[in-house]
Amino acid sequence: ATESDAAASEAEPTEAPAEEAASDDSGDGEAALVIWADETRTPILASLADAFEAEYGLKVVVTEKGFGDIRDDFKVAGPAGEGPDIIIGAHDWLGELVENGLLAEMVLDGKEADFVPNAISGFTYDGKLYGLPYATENLALFYNTDLVESPPETWDDVQTLATELEESGAVKQGFAFNTGSPYDFYPIQTSFGGYVFGRDDTGSYDPTDVGIDSEGTLAAVDWLDGMVKDGHLTGDVDWDIMHAQFENGETAMLITGPWALSRIRESGVPYAIAPIPSGGQPFMGVQGFMVSSFSEDPLLAMTFLSQFVATDEVMKAIFEADPRSPAYLPVADSIDDADIVSFAAAGVDAQPMPAIPEMSAVWSAWGDALTLVVQQSEDPVTAFKNAAEQVRSAIAGE
Repeated sequence: ATESDAAASEAEPTEAPAEEAASDDSGDGEAALVIWADETRTPILASLADAFEAEYGLKVVVTEKGFGDIRDDFKVAGPAGEGPDIIIGAHDWLGELVENGLLAEMVLDGKEADFVPNAISGFTYDGKLYGLPYATENLALFYNTDLVESPPETWDDVQTLATELEESGAVKQGFAFNTGSPYDFYPIQTSFGGYVFGRDDTGSYDPTDVGIDSEGTLAAVDWLDGMVKDGHLTGDVDWDIMHAQFENGETAMLITGPWALSRIRESGVPYAIAPIPSGGQPFMGVQGFMVSSFSEDPLLAMTFLSQFVATDEVMKAIFEADPRSPAYLPVADSIDDADIVSFAAAGVDAQPMPAIPEMSAVWSAWGDALTLVVQQSEDPVTAFKNAAEQVRSAIAGE
């Protein structure tokens, strides 16, 4: 659902197919704990193998796979008894994996308090924990510090700044976000009180309460429509274009995520990172470790995670390999990277991406409605009311 997820989904497997790469032995007939990990986490986990074997007498085999291939291969290999004991993945995989009986309930040996609460919430499905989180990610507001003295506090401030900067000729576009992406629009939507799904009494997302046409969402769409009508936003500025413009000093503010940090840093543009204006709550993505329900010894797999992975040394190494806001509090509290700290501050109230299966019914209609508004092809209220009805019909199976 994010730009990073989209990129990951295009990655090719670097090992043999699931039925060949994954097994319950180490290749020499000895029992083994098998982990499927992406290229970033594989070296770190492989380095733990000797220590774990020394204490528990069990080999750890880490199979490297493209992040986007892990889930699909696991769905086939797990039930066939040829899958891993542990996979690394995103929390929004839970709906599909849990509903199909592929994951074991996670036991963290009392370490839940060592993790960011929202990260634990992200890996909780129907009141049960199914993952050990290691990183979170969310959108935030980048602004050019040569052009914007202090970050805007409200969306009215954004509109005012955009007007001033564009009229003075300082920039081509005062503010930008990927206007075709519901994921990128969501923090604006929540700023006005909008939502995608409501919550039930347990805090779980409620698929019967669709908020695509809620009062708050329609207020956000009205703001968006005004920005388009005033010429501050256009439909021909996509993710790549808006980043290029920001890096070239042609755009003063934009919404993006930590996956864009490297390119922005390398561009040399002066920038700072701030929370979403007006208290907007972006989606939070959580990455972590999940245990297969088909593992021959799921408790041993969880012991590996809680005793060997959930440690300061390993969690710090994972962070250093791919800097994202750590989900493990002892590491999060020790980070001195100002950008990561700023992302964490912007994500304090972020909402975990709904992992319920019904979320798949939302994206298409929601995105189409956004496109209609940005292209000025339909009245914004009509576009989003129609989208909400499409979502409700899809969920109902009509």
